[in-house]
Amino acid sequence: MLLIRVIHSWVSNALSGIGQQIHHQSTAVAEEQVDPFSLVADELSLLTNRLRSMVVAEVPKLASAAEYFFKMGVEGKRFRPTVLLLMATALNAPVLRPQVDVDSLSRDLRTRQQCIAEITEMIHVASLLHDDVLDDADTRRGIGSLNFVMGNKLAVLAGDFLLSRACVALASLKNTEVVSLLATVVEHLVTGEIMQMTTSSDERCSMEYYMQKTYYKTASLISNSCKAIALLAGHTAEVSMLAFDYGKNLGLAFQLIDDVLDFTGTSATLGKGSLSDIRHGIVTAPILYAMEEFPQLRTVVDRGFDDPVNVEIALDYLGKSRGIQRTRELARKHANLASAAVDALPESDDEDVQRSRRALVELTQRVITRTK
Repeated sequence: MLLIRVIHSWVSNALSGIGQQIHHQSTAVAEEQVDPFSLVADELSLLTNRLRSMVVAEVPKLASAAEYFFKMGVEGKRFRPTVLLLMATALNAPVLRPQVDVDSLSRDLRTRQQCIAEITEMIHVASLLHDDVLDDADTRRGIGSLNFVMGNKLAVLAGDFLLSRACVALASLKNTEVVSLLATVVEHLVTGEIMQMTTSSDERCSMEYYMQKTYYKTASLISNSCKAIALLAGHTAEVSMLAFDYGKNLGLAFQLIDDVLDFTGTSATLGKGSLSDIRHGIVTAPILYAMEEFPQLRTVVDRGFDDPVNVEIALDYLGKSRGIQRTRELARKHANLASAAVDALPESDDEDVQRSRRALVELTQRVITRTK
């Protein structure tokens, strides 16, 4: 009996040790750090090359303008395509809807999802070209803006050309719901810009108005593109909305940090002049929060920022307030909501799916801790 108890004890301890070892290994896998950009680097390189070929124009001058921000070295980090490629893998789970033809989907689904990433980037760059004209910007991504180098007319036409190429690519998908989604994005970009240009005094000082404008100008593109990725894969409305929620909250967090960096960054790290928003009379979250603490700042905002003295007064109030801190907190809230959307996706044992989901969560943290 004693021998049996000894053997039983030895086996129990051994099994316990193995169990703990397995637990530690699975925990380590679950907490494995992933670099979102490295995860899709090869695919992104192919996508970038395709983008360069898609924006080639017959007229040399237009070709030079359209290719301006797609050239090697100035293409940026391709943040939006990275998000969309990761989302495509993160949603690579069994589709349970019986009416979906899984065989036809699987054959060319990834190519179609890559097309969404390409369309999104073309729409994004087109919006940058148009924004720079409206803002009379002279730099973008650390180099001269297209309007500064080639003139406003060519910059506007180059943006229109990119939008037309995006429309052709969109039509090739032959999915009316996706076409409608991305057409709405273009409408939102215009609406957001008009909202920014035509604000009344009360709207200019409203956080609700500011957040709606920010959604239209920044978050609509990434949220609807993420939803398009899910729809192409045949996912349910619930899963598609989780993809949408991720993109929306990631986009809002991204812009809120942009607003902070406009006050705390330098032109060298941002690739553009700091304080550019306030010098253009654009009131963003940090100033709106500062106004809540110091209502007298409203008078300065109403006077406008054409006078550099008013800019200095506003910055003084901002420095005494919690405006920067509260904007960062709001960005963190939206980053957490984006992470929660990923966590709510249907469970999957696939390692690639899990890795991509961790990368999407990692992106939310990178967005709120970035310095440029």
